Amino acid sequence: MENVIIIGTGCAGWTAAIYASRANLEPLVLTGTQPGGQLTTTTEVENFPGFPEGIMGPELMGKMQQQAEKFGARVEYTNVNGVEKKGEAHFVVKTDSGDLEAKTVIIATGASPRHLGLPNEQSLIGHGLTSCATCDGAFYRDVPVAVIGGGDSAAEEATFLTKFASKVYLIHRRDELRASQIMAERALSNEKIEPVWNSTVSEYITDDSGEMTKIKLQDTVTGEESELEVKCVFVAIGHIPNAGFLNGSGVEVDENGYILQKRGTETSVSGLFAAGDVSDHVYRQAITAAGNGCAAALDAERYLADHE
Repeated sequence: MENVIIIGTGCAGWTAAIYASRANLEPLVLTGTQPGGQLTTTTEVENFPGFPEGIMGPELMGKMQQQAEKFGARVEYTNVNGVEKKGEAHFVVKTDSGDLEAKTVIIATGASPRHLGLPNEQSLIGHGLTSCATCDGAFYRDVPVAVIGGGDSAAEEATFLTKFASKVYLIHRRDELRASQIMAERALSNEKIEPVWNSTVSEYITDDSGEMTKIKLQDTVTGEESELEVKCVFVAIGHIPNAGFLNGSGVEVDENGYILQKRGTETSVSGLFAAGDVSDHVYRQAITAAGNGCAAALDAERYLADHE
């Protein structure tokens, strides 16, 4: 039986693995379907401490993995289908490769940004399509960009982007934002933000190198189509926490599916911990996920000590 199984290999998962390994817990890390998490879909990361010149997302994840393995973490490339508690300090983790047993489990599976489902979407991520203004806004200085969405997140992202972009188009399928009044007013009063009402994006248009150049819009009232020149599209229509595999496990989630942390990083199931974007719908940053992964490993270590 494993001391701790860590599910997920983003910043939260690898940091948890580093701390658990240094505590001689010999963690087993399960990668899931996207080894390295969301950062493997980004290009340069400029806001992670310790890299003043920036670092490519996949490289950062690779370095974290090397560090975890250096201290004794083991990695298995498999997908997790469920987690079941069998008794005090006894979990069964169901994977594509078979069942595994552990005394504690750390869930660090992250969240997936909602996208529009357009044909070339996945290939454009990191090449003019993103879901994080804080992460990528600085790459688009003095050029026009677009934000898709009408809630608080979209209004906040649009306002943040005015620090860099020459113009921010805020595209919403209705004729008014559903954001809170203060957030909506803040966005709409900014001279750099131009709302594009009653519109949806029907196509991303790229240049020969695959970088975003334009978007095609469709009017939801008249059906008319138009084009808008932008260098990047920030999709702000929400995230989906990757916690569906926990259905039936007894783990409590909020109304949007994010895992609730009850005591530190511990979930409603004793001995089961959550870290990173799967339990954080507020910050969603690499550094906050890493910090949460550290906390989860420390909480798991204390749990094991209490149940020896």
